[in-house]
Amino acid sequence: MIRKIPSRRRFCIGLGTSSISALTFSSTSVSFANTEQISYQKNKMIGSMSHTIAKQKDTLLDIARKNGLGYVEILAANPGIDPWIPGEGTKIILPTAHILPSGPRSGLLLNIIDQRLYYFSETGEKIISYPIGTGQDAWDTPQGSTTIVRKIENPTWYVPKSIREEQPELPAVVRPGPDNPLGTHALYLGWPSYLIHGTNIPWGVGRRVSHGCIRMYPESIQQLFPKVEIGTSVSIVSQEFKIAWVNQQLMVEVHPNLSQNIEIEKGISPTPAAIPEISYRVFKAAGSNAKHINWNTLKEAVKSRSGIPISVLNSQGED
Repeated sequence: MIRKIPSRRRFCIGLGTSSISALTFSSTSVSFANTEQISYQKNKMIGSMSHTIAKQKDTLLDIARKNGLGYVEILAANPGIDPWIPGEGTKIILPTAHILPSGPRSGLLLNIIDQRLYYFSETGEKIISYPIGTGQDAWDTPQGSTTIVRKIENPTWYVPKSIREEQPELPAVVRPGPDNPLGTHALYLGWPSYLIHGTNIPWGVGRRVSHGCIRMYPESIQQLFPKVEIGTSVSIVSQEFKIAWVNQQLMVEVHPNLSQNIEIEKGISPTPAAIPEISYRVFKAAGSNAKHINWNTLKEAVKSRSGIPISVLNSQGED
């Protein structure tokens, strides 16, 4: 007999009297039809987790850049560690494993929540991921689909009027050079005034500090620039929760949302926040393995927002 999957409404009602009711839901979620179209089996994880031992002069900024990570990304994985003086001999977790966001598996896929760019080559080569910096509160990075319409080495920055109104000391034009915030390479999007570019302030990567553009470490944009052709597709999504089957384990990865991102940067524990329909999404992805879900593990992942992939299935015999 084929076991029917309960409807979303019935499942959510059932949660109200169960031990997992702490994983609350929000009525402001995106249409569930979009969630149901996700093929969890096609999502995959790239990279692997690692760690390093801090040296006397290391900061988390130094360690993040050396290992291709963003600033808040490494803070979230290492709560309680002083970012400026982690201390010689301190073990630093490197969150260098990444579940791919849901979205097109071609061109550039950017997730403004985990603050990473994923590059899918046309020839099927290894998927590459880079940390990015994104827009601050008043200057959000847009979401949607566009293309690369232009690419320039040593770009000139024509300062938008809106930015000059905020910072009147800026000139109208900034020529190529060390003072140019676009860095040495720029990829122009089909959306006017939005770019993927390098930076002369690399410590802004992995933070929400730009005016909407996407910043990359100088060495990252130098690697990406020759790979990307004009016309390459660009998709920008906002996903704080990612899920995938990896080596017969159902893995989840939960990142700070946009507000929590700022809190973590300030050294504040993230304010608890629900993720829309997460319990139902995990239940549906688990399929016939749903009885093995460790709901406490899922709850802790939502609470900690560490960005570290973790299995939410119990081992056999642990139910």
